[in-house]
Amino acid sequence: MVVSLAVVGAGNRGTTYAGYALRSPDRARVVAVADPRATHRDALADAHGVPPEGRLDSWRALAALPRLADAVVLATPDREHAEPAARFAELGYHVLLEKPIAPTEAECVAVAEAAERTGVLLAVCHVLRYTRYTDEVRRQVRAGALGRIVGVEHLEPVGWWHFAHSYVRGNWRRADTSSSSLLAKCCHDLDWLRYIVDDTPVRVSSVGGLHHFHPGNRPAGAAERCLDCPVESRCPYSAVRFYHDCLADPGRHEWPLSVVTRDLTPSGVTTALRDGPYGRCVFGGGNDVADHQSVTVSFAGGATATLTMSAFTPGGHRRTRIMGTHGYLEGDGEQVSVTDFVTGATVTTDTRGGGADAGSGHGGGDMRLMAAFVEAVATGDRSVVRSGPWESLDSHRMAFAAERSRLAGGVPVPLAAPAADPRPPAQPDRSARPVG
Repeated sequence: MVVSLAVVGAGNRGTTYAGYALRSPDRARVVAVADPRATHRDALADAHGVPPEGRLDSWRALAALPRLADAVVLATPDREHAEPAARFAELGYHVLLEKPIAPTEAECVAVAEAAERTGVLLAVCHVLRYTRYTDEVRRQVRAGALGRIVGVEHLEPVGWWHFAHSYVRGNWRRADTSSSSLLAKCCHDLDWLRYIVDDTPVRVSSVGGLHHFHPGNRPAGAAERCLDCPVESRCPYSAVRFYHDCLADPGRHEWPLSVVTRDLTPSGVTTALRDGPYGRCVFGGGNDVADHQSVTVSFAGGATATLTMSAFTPGGHRRTRIMGTHGYLEGDGEQVSVTDFVTGATVTTDTRGGGADAGSGHGGGDMRLMAAFVEAVATGDRSVVRSGPWESLDSHRMAFAAERSRLAGGVPVPLAAPAADPRPPAQPDRSARPVG
């Protein structure tokens, strides 16, 4: 069965997930693209040979038509997740939903309930669950190599340039128009910790804030835009230097440069920096999300896990240390090292052969997620999907609780009983057939 896909949102994430159909045309094909931006819509549709009638200017236009595909890949902005996810579920589309589910807990619950009510498959893009690196960490934990987990330290090194691009100048710069930076960037880190520790989170506390990217840290004489700024050459966050460096590196054309402009020429980049949001001074104001935040999660069994999200790093792989009663694990997104407390020996497993680089394509997680979702749609076997709405709702509740704690000065916030999928496990349906 070749699963047909409608892609809603033709930005970086929608394009990435749609890329699975180009890699595996015997398993999936894109038959419709919806996006209000004609350049993005047509670029993605052209790559997949989508006919004119399959090119729509909004998710509503797609939803107004008879069902065109088996499933929809929903990669719209954060605040445009809940309504289309529920609507497409009602129309009988299976839904692959980019994280976060939605920017409020009530909307997240509504999406999960819509999937339950309609019976469609809803998979949330917690891609970190799907990497071979994660498989190895989870295997070591489940095999008892560490004994009982006592503590976990997890670092999400966002990177100074990535944070400036996405969370100061970009779409996620304000919580009221997108979501908190923790929810947007790290809901799947919290999900990953929940997945690895495999226990119920009962309490969350958090501290952090907007430490650097605000007008109080603006250098003397700095201009509104980097192109006009006398201190630009000495600024770590120079848009001129960063985006022109991206232009010289073809590997950065699709992301992050295509977010800034589709005119990938020196003059095109300069024009975008002159006129668009990505050329603004990072100290100009307008952004309000935390640039450094630490979260502590207490689990029912006594283990604790700390997550640190920070802009002030070189970026790259997530880094994790797990402390157990019988052993210690350290991982960097590529390698997993386990020290046995009985023998004192340390054994290192290299997972790079499986594409486990967590800083590049989410360690192969993007395509393995797509493979699982497509298989589940084709066969009806939902067990291959590791990140359904109910599991994901737990991690989102952790993020919401952490933000409440941060805003209250670090006060611990208890968590309600975890959500549980009320449906019995789905059985494989081998009679499934493609639509159209």
